[in-house]
Amino acid sequence: MSFVCSRPTAPVLIGLAAIAVGFAGGIGPGGPTAAAEEKSVEDLAREAKPSIVTIRYRGRREGDAGLGTGFIVGDGLVATNLHVIGEARPISVELADGTTHEVTSVHATDRDGDLAVVRIKAKCPAALPLAEAGTLADGAEIVAIGNPHGLERSVVAGRVSGLRRREGIEMIQLAMPVEPGNSGGPVLDRRGRVQGIVSMKSLITPNLGFAVSVERLRSLLDRPNPVVMERWLTIGAIDPAEWTTVGGARWRQRAGRIAVSGAGSGFGGRSLCLAVDPPPATPYDVAVWVKLDDEAGAAGLAFASDGGERHYGFYPSAGRLRLTRFDGPDVLSWKILHERASPRYRPGGWNHLRVRRTAEKISCFVNDEAVFESADRGLAGGRVGLAKFRDTEAEFRSFAMGRDLPPAMPSKETMDRIESLTAAVPDDGPPARDLVAKLLAEGGAARTALAERAARLARQARQVEMLATAVHERRTLDELARIVAGDESKIDLFAAALLVAKLDNPDLDVEASRRELDRLAADIAKRSPDADEAAKLATLNRVLFEELGFHGSRGDYYNRANSYVNEVLDDREGIPITLSVVYMELARRLGVRVEGVGFPGHFLVRHVPAEGEPRWLDVFDSAAVCSREDLARRLMERSGDELNDDHLATVGPRAILVRMLGNLRGIATREGSQEDVLRYLEATLTIEPDSVADRVMRMVTAARLGRRDAALDDARWLLDRQPPGIDLEQVRAVVERLESDPGP
Repeated sequence: MSFVCSRPTAPVLIGLAAIAVGFAGGIGPGGPTAAAEEKSVEDLAREAKPSIVTIRYRGRREGDAGLGTGFIVGDGLVATNLHVIGEARPISVELADGTTHEVTSVHATDRDGDLAVVRIKAKCPAALPLAEAGTLADGAEIVAIGNPHGLERSVVAGRVSGLRRREGIEMIQLAMPVEPGNSGGPVLDRRGRVQGIVSMKSLITPNLGFAVSVERLRSLLDRPNPVVMERWLTIGAIDPAEWTTVGGARWRQRAGRIAVSGAGSGFGGRSLCLAVDPPPATPYDVAVWVKLDDEAGAAGLAFASDGGERHYGFYPSAGRLRLTRFDGPDVLSWKILHERASPRYRPGGWNHLRVRRTAEKISCFVNDEAVFESADRGLAGGRVGLAKFRDTEAEFRSFAMGRDLPPAMPSKETMDRIESLTAAVPDDGPPARDLVAKLLAEGGAARTALAERAARLARQARQVEMLATAVHERRTLDELARIVAGDESKIDLFAAALLVAKLDNPDLDVEASRRELDRLAADIAKRSPDADEAAKLATLNRVLFEELGFHGSRGDYYNRANSYVNEVLDDREGIPITLSVVYMELARRLGVRVEGVGFPGHFLVRHVPAEGEPRWLDVFDSAAVCSREDLARRLMERSGDELNDDHLATVGPRAILVRMLGNLRGIATREGSQEDVLRYLEATLTIEPDSVADRVMRMVTAARLGRRDAALDDARWLLDRQPPGIDLEQVRAVVERLESDPGP
């Protein structure tokens, strides 16, 4: 998946956390070596305890929000679980001598393996040695040291029940008690070597747990992805220029969407996220789309807030809509003004909540249907925003306030028109293409209207959703076609790549992601406003890879998220081609010429300076510089081919987009999702309509899925053009079979 090239010399800012589940030991050759003979439990504990640490992360209230174990793996480096350090939270490490040190950077993380490595500025005890692969057997005696329930450096002995593979991760099954606080602690063999990192306990029996194999930690230490704490604390953080949170809970913000989890400190687990900007004078509207993870929860709008305990709330709770007034911090100051169920509310889905506030009354709407009207005037003025209660996890999008917000749902006329258009939709089969075309003419309201009809008509729900998806895909593909049309040098690569992601993610906010990239580019540009080209590129590399921790995906390389540039931008993790797209787009905004290189099996970029020789860079490996000899050796190892200039040819936006879609199609094929394969082929042919191979593949896939009209179109295209290398008799046979079976 990746290969090592020489790195440019530059000062390194230590950063992002390497997720090391539990205790890690010496970092390899040159680290401490274990004694050859086995040791008693007492000796193991005495020797290892100085290297065991307590890790705490702070919450939004006073005191610890989390506590776990870690262990020394190098000079200033501590390994633990990722869940122990709490994403985007301040972290401290208490050494065995009782001194406490703030974490200065998260040195490496492995989200899938639940591992992290953090850095502190302190003189540390000796690192625990890491065991070599294959030195642990079923039934072997092991010792774990941790902080269960805050009881620091507790020792427990047990045995290895077995070596297991869980969700693609090598795990050690432990026959020993594992309790809260043990997470991140080392599992030692009888020679004192770290064999694993405690990760989880069984929910069935108290004497069963699991640890991540030390090999996962060793790999992480070999290839860290550092992030300085200043940047770590901004991952998913609420923008203080836009929002103020009240009452704890965990509020996160990503590209136009806000998510919340965890109980707040207020009555009933209440927590608020209030807009910094005040609402207009009455009359005004405040609105948001909300989706709950569990309909037993509650989350929605807050308004007329004093910034503390007093406010109104309008939200779904246990599947019903509720308007509430909070006059203080406890149950005695809480009043439900109205509550009822609404047939317009869609359990488990996105719902639009809107409050209309005038001087005389409060009007509440769900999906544009009026549900309450209240003359309550107990609270006036105040701020508006979001509210959540209990342990609810919820997502919010498209928060808005204004004098007179437009309806969120299609108009009655549009609904009636779509009702008429879809009245005769069959119970099964693909959506008719002429119907999709008519719905497409209705604009963006079509998808919402179709979803509304699906909620009311259970028998036709599946078909309506298919129509909605088809409309979304067609609109997205039409926009993609518009972007890639004409002169290739004028194609907006990042916008087109976002549309590739939007095919799979209808709620993706393209403009929000574009603004995020622009903000990042502006921040980098401000660092070196008068710098030359080389200095700008050096600043780009430093910010991306050292401060922000952008890195190549190692543990979950074939996750589709790695092919969505918006998620690569948000999560700072991707595969070579998507990381390269982000890199090239930032370089272009900085005025630096960086081009894509379609190297076989591993996408690269080429920096073309105004003066001097071009250089190949591997963005997957922090923009390491690659020589021609490096690449020739890699190609020979991969395929046995001799390197030639064609392998290093630069490629334009169309080829890059097609390659991205090819990656997604390969994943969908492995997962057996032919619907997804067809969608990616549609996008590919939108970009390269004359691709014969993709046309044949789409014909076959569409026929397999019963998309008769689409398959016939491709078959007739092939018969009309008669491209070389195609068995036209087989194509004619496909046409005859499809025409003899008209389908529904």
